[in-house]
This record gives sequence, C-alpha cells and structure tokens, in this order.
Amino acid sequence: MRTTFGELGEPPHLPYLPELPGRGPGSEIIGRGAVLLVDMPVDLQPSGWRLVDHPGRDLSRAQGYLREDLDVLAEVADGYVGPLKVQVAGPWTLAASLHLQRLERAVVDPGAARDITASLAEGVARHVAEVRRLVPGADVVVQVDEPSLPAVLLGRLPTASGFGRLRAVEESTAVEALDVVLAAATGAGATATALHCCADDVPLAVLARTAADALAIDLPRLGLAGWEVLGEIVDRGTALWAGVVAAGADLSAPTASAGALADVVWTRWRRIGLGAEHAASVVLTPACGLAGTTPAAARATIARLRDAAAALAERAAAD
Repeated sequence: MRTTFGELGEPPHLPYLPELPGRGPGSEIIGRGAVLLVDMPVDLQPSGWRLVDHPGRDLSRAQGYLREDLDVLAEVADGYVGPLKVQVAGPWTLAASLHLQRLERAVVDPGAARDITASLAEGVARHVAEVRRLVPGADVVVQVDEPSLPAVLLGRLPTASGFGRLRAVEESTAVEALDVVLAAATGAGATATALHCCADDVPLAVLARTAADALAIDLPRLGLAGWEVLGEIVDRGTALWAGVVAAGADLSAPTASAGALADVVWTRWRRIGLGAEHAASVVLTPACGLAGTTPAAARATIARLRDAAAALAERAAAD
C-alpha cells in the first residue's frame, strides 16, 4: 500500500488498493471477489471456493483481510486527493471459479451466473462507497478483472469430471453481465471503469461492446491483428491501459529500460496510424502477476513504469 502511494501518489499517476495473495486463501482474486458478494456466502474446499448456505471461517478470514487492507488504505491515503483504483474479480471469472454444492462450476447454471452478477454488482457498489468514505478526496476508478473470460466465451472450461468442456456463454450474455457490474460501480460514485483481461485470445471486440471507459490489456499477448482492432477501439474513445512489464521481469535487461518500454507502445501506435494525442493518454501498467512478486520487485516495477510513462509522453509531445 505504501509502495503504491509512494511511487504513484502524485498526478498523473494512479495509486491503487493492492491485492496481497501471499497471505493465503481469501486474499487472492477469487477469495477477494467472493467477499464482495452480497448474501452469497462461500467456503473453501480442495477444489476451490464453493457457494454455500451459511458463512463460516473461510469467509470470515477473507473478510478480515479486506477490512485490514481498507484500514491501512485509510491511514496511508489520509488527506489524499486524486484518482484511486480498486480492482475486483468480474462476474464471469467468479462464475467460472466458484463451485456449486454439487461441485460443478457456477457458470454451468445460467441462473447461478445471473445471481452472482447481481450479488457482485451490489457488493461492488458497497465497496466503492466504503472507499469513498475512507478517502473522501479520492476519485475512485474500478477495474474489473476478467482473466477467465476467453475460456468462458470459447467453451474451454473443464467440467467437474475433467473429461468434458462446459458450453460457451453467448457474447451478448457476457456483455450484459459486465455492464451490470460496471453500472453499479458508476452508480456508486466511481469516476471511471476499466475491464482487464490478461489471458490469451483476449476478446477485444466483446470488451469494446461494454460500457467500460478503458480496456486494460497485456500488450505482449497482442499480434498485429489485435493491435489493429485495439486501434479502432481507441479511436472510438475508449482509453488503453497497456500492460508492458511482466511480473518478475529482469529490469536490468535493455528491453526493460524506460525508453524501450515506451517504444513497445509508441512504435506499434504509429504503425497502425494512431495519433500522438491518443498516445499521451495511455496508462502504462504491469502485466499480470505483480501481486505475486516481492515488495522490492513490485516497487522497482512501479518505478520503472513511472519513468516509461514519462518517456512515452515525451515521444508524443515531440511528434
């Protein structure tokens, strides 16, 4: 927490409420997401998190982690004025990861998936309201993480037996659920929303159909065709959060210098015909996995991204 505010606490940077999965179950993306569900308790099984009838120790522990993080946030961000990002697991990643009592993934049941969406939307609204209460000067930005969305849309999720695959979810159904959560965040006072997908086969066209203000994409996963689609999306007014530094990357390598990272964006940007005015608004981010690194590595990565963002802005200004 102190690292994110220390390195990113001055404009135009974006400090955030970090996930710290190294503490154990309940502090990782699915456990943290399940904590936000309203009236849908979970417990932890060998197969993962499971929806149950009554809350127990596992949920209580996960709730404790969130309360602890919010307490630290209130202390570290005392008097802070500016943007502040919180991230939450999206409805499809939760539905793909939470299990029904019969041990199948919740996404197999359309009714359960709708219930998760509605419950998460209410929980996200409460979460945004609480963060705004604790940090009154914050402009809360909500990032919805959907690493499982490609598998959901392409029918790649395994059944409980492991011998089959679950049926793909329709794109229109996926967009509808995402918009429910995004609208809840905005309705609770979030000033902006972003959708983040760090898996292969990122469904850019699907993400672009949602109401998200920004798309957060790991750039190394995009080929030229993906960049061209991304260019069309940006040209229509959606912001880009570009993941350019892999977790645990060797920051002493020439390819990880601030200038080289800026060029990852700038070279492709100009090649697909986008203007410098758009490049200046790109937010450079870590690629997936930063939460699992050491504090020292995270601090170094954030500092490098800050310098790379400055280098990108210089290239755009000089164009």
